[in-house]
Amino acid sequence: MQSPGDALSTPQDAMKALSATIEAVLLADIPGTFVTRRVDRVDLDMAGIPGDCHYGLTRRSGGREPMYPRGTEIRNRRQISIVSVEECDQIAQQLGLDMLLPEWLGANLLISGLPHLTQLPAGSRLLLPGGTGLVCEGENAPCRHPGEIIQALYPDHPQLSRRFVPIAKRQRGIVCTVERPGALVAGDHLRILVERLEWSVVAIGT
Repeated sequence: MQSPGDALSTPQDAMKALSATIEAVLLADIPGTFVTRRVDRVDLDMAGIPGDCHYGLTRRSGGREPMYPRGTEIRNRRQISIVSVEECDQIAQQLGLDMLLPEWLGANLLISGLPHLTQLPAGSRLLLPGGTGLVCEGENAPCRHPGEIIQALYPDHPQLSRRFVPIAKRQRGIVCTVERPGALVAGDHLRILVERLEWSVVAIGT
């Protein structure tokens, strides 16, 4: 029999709320590279960030989608890339570097306050004060390209491009799609909603 409390429950009651702060907003609009640059804000539509190299409702499949012939049109799950200050610092330490900038990873957002960002379950929602909404599509699996950028910047550190991929695994951040268009502004606070069932499996932030 349903209790009065159950009758009054809402879908949001089944979610756990986390918080984080946007430390930097970045845009990949330089021809020929995925490396991003810092801007004060970007305005999203349903396809992502206009002018960014990952903008689009769809994209062509590549090495990460071996189940499709290369070049097949598929849904774009990588409209927005997010990394955390804490995980970037951890990767830098493990690589023996003094810093690891989000620009080198092609990130669109650098956030703080969520030390285990990459563990955020797919389907989690990231909500902004102005109403903008993003949906986590899962981990941004590391590849060799950022490692090559880092290696070029630190030529005295051997084999960085090779070491980057295994070290960055499960620390590389997440990719998101736009659920509700709006602005991403440096300094804004994020409210992150995680399904409680997922929370019981992944102890984020512990």
